[in-house]
This record gives sequence, C-alpha cells and structure tokens, in this order.
Amino acid sequence: MNKHSADATTAEEALAIQENLDSNMATEVAMKNTLLTPRFYTTDFDELDAVDVSHIKSEWDPLIERMLSDPNKGHFKKNDDWDQVDWDNMEPQLKKEFIDFLISSCTAEFSGCVLYKEMKRRGSNKEITQLFQLMARDEARHAGFINDALREAGVAVNLGFLTQKKKYTYFRPKFIYYATYLSEKIGYARYITIFRHLQENPQHRFHPIFKWFEEWCNDEFSHGEAFALLMKADPKLTRGINVWWIKFFLTAVYATMYIRDHQRPAFHAALGVDPDWYAHEVFTKTSKLSKQIFPITLDIDHPRWKKGLLNIQKANQDLADAKAKGRKLAQLTSSIRAGLAFVMLFTVPSKKHSVPSVTRLEPAY
Repeated sequence: MNKHSADATTAEEALAIQENLDSNMATEVAMKNTLLTPRFYTTDFDELDAVDVSHIKSEWDPLIERMLSDPNKGHFKKNDDWDQVDWDNMEPQLKKEFIDFLISSCTAEFSGCVLYKEMKRRGSNKEITQLFQLMARDEARHAGFINDALREAGVAVNLGFLTQKKKYTYFRPKFIYYATYLSEKIGYARYITIFRHLQENPQHRFHPIFKWFEEWCNDEFSHGEAFALLMKADPKLTRGINVWWIKFFLTAVYATMYIRDHQRPAFHAALGVDPDWYAHEVFTKTSKLSKQIFPITLDIDHPRWKKGLLNIQKANQDLADAKAKGRKLAQLTSSIRAGLAFVMLFTVPSKKHSVPSVTRLEPAY
C-alpha cells in the first residue's frame, strides 16, 4: 500500500511522496513573485539558533509536548467524507479562482515548510531545531493535501522544483517572527471563520477540503503560539522602535489579505461570504489573538481604516488593469495611489494594551 504524506513523520518523508507529481501551469503560478503572492524566505540562521528559551520553559515544554503527540497524524488525506467534485461542470470563474486559491495556499504552506526545514538542517540548538522540525512536518502535510485536491482538477504544484528555482527573500529573524506569527494566526482566523460558517451553512460547501479546515487551522494556531514564545524569549522585540515594525507588519498583512480576497468574488460568493464582512471578522479574531504578545492592535473600526482598505484595493485593481493593457503612466499613478492608501492605513492610531504575563493560548473559536 502506498504511503500518504498525511502519515509522514518528517517533512522530508512527506515531500518525497510528493515528488514528480506536478503540472506546469500550477508550478508557473506558484513561481510568481509579486506583492500579493506567497514568498520563500531565508534568514540569519545563526541568530535564530542562538535563541535561549530556558526562561520560558514552563510555556515552551507543553507546546512541544502537544506537537510531539501529533494529534493530526493521518488526518490530511481523503477518506469517506471526501465528496466527488464535478470539476468539468464547475462554473468557469469559480473554478479559476478556486484553483488560484489552492495554488496560493499550497505555495504558502510549502514556503513555511522550506524555511522551517532549513532551520532544522542548519541549527544545533536542540529546542529550536526540534520546534522547526515539527512545524516543517505539519506544513509539508498541508501542502501535500492541497496538491491532492489540485490533482483532481488536473493540476499540481511541483514542490521540489519550487525549492530549487523560486526566488528567496532575505528577512532578519525578527521580521520572520512578525510576518510568520501573523501569517499563522491570520491563517487560523481565516480557516476557522470559513469552517464555522460552513457548519451553519453546509449548502455553500462546494468542495470537501473545507471539512478539514478545523484541524488544519489548529496546526496554524500551534505554530503561531511557537512564534509568540520566540518573541517572548527576547522582550526587546516587542518594545521601543520595534512596536513600529509590528504596526507595519500588521498593516501590511491585513491589507494584503483584503486585496487578495477581493480578487476572488466568485469564490466568496460560492461560499456565501461577503468579503468585507469576512475581512472584519478575521481582523477582529487576529487582533484579539495577537494581544498575547503584541502591545498594540490596529483600530479596525476607525473611519480611515475602511476608507484606506477601499482605496488600496481599488488602486491595486487599476494597477492590474494598467499592466494588462501596457499603460505605463496608469501603472505609475496607480502605484502612487496604492502607496498613499497604505500610508493612510499605517497612520490610523493604534490601540495600546498591557501584554499578559502568560502568553500561551488555546483555540477558542
């Protein structure tokens, strides 16, 4: 019997199962590098390896123990709950947007796997390498599972090719912490919001992969907890001028999500979800969760916040249209408008709060 990536105990084993299962179209989409597409990251692995978690072991050890127990082993594969999908007769725009969603999600999950696996390979710090090995295992399973869904549509991402050929972006470890922490927590908020919505409205579950979102987002939640503790291990990362960096990443991640979701109107209509409602719901959840480690949250109810989101989304749409038509001046003006809209978002006053002494949280939504 062939082994499935869901049963793999390491990232390397999961990825080996996925080798040579690809399509050129999906891989080309995954290879793109834009402001809105998932990127591959590299960092200063020596600095990361030097992190000392000895003073937060009371929170670190229970998290590692839970991840070692591997509650989702064997979960991310098709079973009797996997309904047959009629890809040939799916509404064309929905099919296009949903495939784009799956490729983007697969690339994002695999991006985490590549970074985490490299830290495991390069590091010698037992606590840090163990954590990154466990997170790489989870992300490899997620990427493999999404590829299973894509293959039914006749496409798949060549994960091995991406590892070798996709451009890598260097981020200092603290920027990796901010960006990846938010990516994992907003991923949890996104998946659990969709999962709960479809529990109440199963008529909108147009694909079976959504049934797996609860366990999936709980992995995301655990990874976010890990990055919260990595930041707690070095308190200066959430103080002083670094608070401005936190605000920058909060603004960038929220704005990117808003723009990307508004590029998939048919996808959200099929789910029965209004993108503006969905964005506010996800931002609310993520803001509540991030209070565990960040000393500020964004004021997402401020009048300038919604206006800024609308402006940046419209500028991005106009930029895409100008690029498609080869209109250089329109590209420049749209880029300037997008930049000004981001400044509007960034200058909305943030909300300050006290960070709790105990960082660890459990999934509550």
